[in-house]
Amino acid sequence: MLRSMTGYGRAQEIIDGRDILVEIRAVNHRYYEFSARIPRAYGYLEEKLKSFLQGKVSRGKVEVNVTIFNTEGKDALVEVNKSIAHGYINALNNVNEELNLRNDLALSHIMRLPDVFTVQKTVDDEEVIWDCVSKVASDALDKFVTMRITEGERLKADLSDKLSCLEDMVSFVEEQSPRLTENYRSKLYNKLKEILGDTNIDEQRILTEAAIFSEKVAVDEETVRLRSHISQFREMLCEDIPVGRKLDFLIQEMNRETNTIGSKAQDLSITRKVVDMKSEIEKIREQIQNIE
Repeated sequence: MLRSMTGYGRAQEIIDGRDILVEIRAVNHRYYEFSARIPRAYGYLEEKLKSFLQGKVSRGKVEVNVTIFNTEGKDALVEVNKSIAHGYINALNNVNEELNLRNDLALSHIMRLPDVFTVQKTVDDEEVIWDCVSKVASDALDKFVTMRITEGERLKADLSDKLSCLEDMVSFVEEQSPRLTENYRSKLYNKLKEILGDTNIDEQRILTEAAIFSEKVAVDEETVRLRSHISQFREMLCEDIPVGRKLDFLIQEMNRETNTIGSKAQDLSITRKVVDMKSEIEKIREQIQNIE
């Protein structure tokens, strides 16, 4: 099944008091390139996500964005430093006694004093966190792959149409090419007749020259190979494995055969058709740059 390298998948879920969001997006790239944006406290997830995706994405510049929000405050432990609180209270009571002030000390006052409360981040179990994140990442990946497949099917249909158009052009060259030798033989015969007048013309010599010319302009080998490449291209479009690199190589071979046909062409109509063929091949080449 053909897949595009372009894709996007997003999933969000609350698991065990954590609101987890995972986004996966990818664009064209010759190889597999991974990058991630993850909260610093969960930096260890980057390598896990890279390995998680690497077996399922073979080409493309992939970026993963992860956010984790603890909805139940499980990531922090708040404690009261009782010794410091007692120290503040004793000090304030002494001041009240010395200055004969009204004692209106309340808990709200103590809460505002420095270092009375300490907040410590709890240490998360990395495997527990990864288990939660991997579940959300799996959902995002499913959506990501679905989008790639959908875009791949669209590319497949368009490429099939372009291959059919290219085949029609090859058929034109195959039909037109044999006529070149006959036209050359007729022109050569008429030219000699014009020059020699009533003198006998060596028919065998004309046939020999025509045969030499025919060998120079013959493109049947090139058209056969070009048709073979097109057929192989169609087969690859139906394979259920990444074929982008293979298609890239194949399109180079198709372009090479077309260039050879153009260099041999001794006919304006074929030359023009070769230009059209090269244009169609270039359109195909641009599209396969987006195939995984």
